[in-house]
Amino acid sequence: MFSKPAKAPSSSARQELADAAPRKAIAMSLIAENVSVDGDLASDGDIQLDGAVHGDLKVAHLSIGETGQVEGAISAEAVEIRGRVAGTITAKTVRLYATAKVDGDITHAQLAIEPGAHFAGRSVKLGEPQQEQLSLPMAAE
Repeated sequence: MFSKPAKAPSSSARQELADAAPRKAIAMSLIAENVSVDGDLASDGDIQLDGAVHGDLKVAHLSIGETGQVEGAISAEAVEIRGRVAGTITAKTVRLYATAKVDGDITHAQLAIEPGAHFAGRSVKLGEPQQEQLSLPMAAE
């Protein structure tokens, strides 16, 4: 009753609270089996791909179903593949299921490949420098 009124938070304190607020949940988007997209696709949310995309994808989480196909580069936090990919994949976590067919390089922090999955390309750990050519030690004369 006789206490001092509380101070309003400073602008920096309000900014800290706004930064700490949880991200608004975004519903997963579905690209159905009978849908074909020609062009690049970008989303802050998750995508379930059962159709075909001819272009680059930049998403938070990508799940490619058994009927899903991508021809282009994929950039995401996490990628799960049950279908086909022809192009490069860059993600923190990549999982190839038994029905997956990937033709292209995968840059990752964590990679899991189930028995039966097809992968033709290079596996490069995120943060490691890429070497275009293997160097052999020079023979001493």
